[in-house]
Amino acid sequence: MTNTSSQAASVPLSFRQAASDEDLAELVRLRDAAARWQIERGIEQWQPGELDEDHFRRRLHEGEVWLATLGPDGPSAGAWELWWDDEPAWGAQPPVAGYVHRLMTDRRTAPPGAGRVLLAEAERRIAAYGRELCRLDCLTSNDRLRRSYEEAGYAVVGEQAGKNGDGGRTYGVTLLEKRVGV
Repeated sequence: MTNTSSQAASVPLSFRQAASDEDLAELVRLRDAAARWQIERGIEQWQPGELDEDHFRRRLHEGEVWLATLGPDGPSAGAWELWWDDEPAWGAQPPVAGYVHRLMTDRRTAPPGAGRVLLAEAERRIAAYGRELCRLDCLTSNDRLRRSYEEAGYAVVGEQAGKNGDGGRTYGVTLLEKRVGV
């Protein structure tokens, strides 16, 4: 496990790869809390209980899942999944990108701007892996999130009208990418 720190907005966050059963429970808690926050604001995207520990266990084996904490021993501030391919949204692609999924912050503990810090750490990881692009997607109907990604330097590069996602749902997504390395 790698433990690194980043300084942004004067708040140190530490990052490490998720690995334990305790981490799986924390990832479910973070995801469900983020889903409740979205629902309270009228954002139709995630639902509490939609993803369980088995989902995150599979992601640990198929890609990477990262946790952010306030300092090396502090409480969780957020998490994200890092995939090395994403055919459901992007189709078959050459190995030039990393794909960020389920970027989430803990609204109780994460400092302002933490989402951007987590995204920047994911971009650093992708570049360190030797990939030149960070790619992500968001619901086509989520203009607020799309604008946030654009403000972070991402460009809209397409739409996927029928992405097959969690729980067998099909929905439209906006595809965004940013050059991060090479």
